[in-house]
Amino acid sequence: MAAWIAGAAIAAGLSAPAAAAPQIPGIPKSKELTEIMKRAGQLRELVVTEDEEIRLGASVSERVRERYGVVQDPGVHRYVTLVGTLLVKKSTRPNLPFRFIVLDTDGVNAFAAPGGFIHVTRGALGLMSTEAELAGVLAHEISHVTEKHTIEAIRKNKLIQMTAEESITKNAELWNQLVDVTSDLVMAGFGRGEEMESDRDGLAMADAAGYSPAGLGDFLERLSARNKASTGRQGLFASHPETKERITTLDREITARRYASSVMLGDRYRSRISYTAKPVAEIATVEAGSAGLAGGASKPAAEPKKKGFGLGTLLKPGGTGKKSAEVTGSAASRGVDTERGAVGGPVKAIVAVKVSQAELDAFRKEGNLKP
Repeated sequence: MAAWIAGAAIAAGLSAPAAAAPQIPGIPKSKELTEIMKRAGQLRELVVTEDEEIRLGASVSERVRERYGVVQDPGVHRYVTLVGTLLVKKSTRPNLPFRFIVLDTDGVNAFAAPGGFIHVTRGALGLMSTEAELAGVLAHEISHVTEKHTIEAIRKNKLIQMTAEESITKNAELWNQLVDVTSDLVMAGFGRGEEMESDRDGLAMADAAGYSPAGLGDFLERLSARNKASTGRQGLFASHPETKERITTLDREITARRYASSVMLGDRYRSRISYTAKPVAEIATVEAGSAGLAGGASKPAAEPKKKGFGLGTLLKPGGTGKKSAEVTGSAASRGVDTERGAVGGPVKAIVAVKVSQAELDAFRKEGNLKP
């Protein structure tokens, strides 16, 4: 009952002093009610500084790595980092210290945690055939970070609120709650508006770096064919069924913006990445209910009105195009998903990679990419 009263007070926007708290018919005045009404007037929205965003992303990334493990191949990490860094330089947050992490799992997936922690699975790399496809996927995930989609989803859905005197970094309980919620959102995906924005930004980013912006669509075509062979929508497609219209939307955007970059780099990609994607039916999975990032529970991170949309989302033409900030619960709450539920590797340690400017310049010139 007390929780219901607090919710009613928040919804009404009550900010009167405790002594002047309005009387709710049928509810007697009490010290508890007075404190509830007082707190309702003091609640504020979540505000996260860049330093806090990076710290939050590091905590979420640790959970992702604990779940899936990390490929212990410095050469693979360096290659993915070089491609990702070229894209970051063309993003709206070029000075954010991004980290690119290859997860040791056959599931085909990618996750973006706040603060610049970009994760792509070994299975996803095995399904790609060109560097332009890798660039398309990484650029899409980078955009989720640069536009702070996870932070905005938490704020707009009021998943975390605090009083004026509270601090998320000094209040351990509040911080852990924020890490839990963010971990679920990273796994679950975003609303249609956020995904559309990341597609648009990703295309622009890839083109600005010199990569063919068609790379993302090429990868989605192959991923769509893979999913047709399975019994249900998996991984990047878990909550969003239609692909053809989305690819049409991507093609329309490329034409409308007159993107002309054409570098694909299939040979270089195949010389650096030797993984092969397993058919969905051959992927080993963990036990039901243990795939969630925030403790393995199947509880939802929020109460959405409709499903969220991840990287594999259909972006239907038309509509308002507004960001929806709608989110879904953890992957486990949506039933069996082989890609997300895939077994992870045993080693969880991050592979440290430091790329120099000279190395980045040489990599760019070798691929005939844009400065």
